[in-house]
Amino acid sequence: MSLPRLLVLTDRTQCRGSLTATVATAVDAGARAVVLREKDLPLAERALLATELQALLTPVGGVLVWAGAAGSAGRAAVHLSAADPLPTPRPTWLGRSCHTAAELARARAEGCDHAFLSPVFLTASKPGHGPALGLAGLAELVPHGPPVYALGGIGPDDVAGCLAAGARGVAVMGGVMRDPSSVRDHLAALTG
Repeated sequence: MSLPRLLVLTDRTQCRGSLTATVATAVDAGARAVVLREKDLPLAERALLATELQALLTPVGGVLVWAGAAGSAGRAAVHLSAADPLPTPRPTWLGRSCHTAAELARARAEGCDHAFLSPVFLTASKPGHGPALGLAGLAELVPHGPPVYALGGIGPDDVAGCLAAGARGVAVMGGVMRDPSSVRDHLAALTG
């Protein structure tokens, strides 16, 4: 399994319509990997939502990534928080959220396939998280872990700088949840 260079993270509180409709628009705009967060929902409700989103991604060869250890059994792609235990059995594709060199080194030692490194920039989606790493901090930390996706306040104009700093790709939540058609601009920046 290989993940594309753009990962879309869900946050239904930022959508103008339903989360499913927002993701459908993002997929139509070219998104091929979606990380289902929504950890506040009961597991059964999240599982139903995962089925809906997977139905949008399957026809385009996309992948749904389950966020968190809870409910991850049997999922092919799982993304863990910094504190989550490793799931058993190990999913086919495994990622972890990281904020420091030590967390990145742990993710590498665990054999994670990718890591989110955040926050690169301050973001309205998660106020109070920081301080922001900036591009220099991103470049300094990237070598400590598995392939890194830059996360946190990443707009299309920031993509080139993140790639130049060594990121494999970018993970975007708020910007895409508020305007899912912005996926096109992120993809253009990733290939430009």
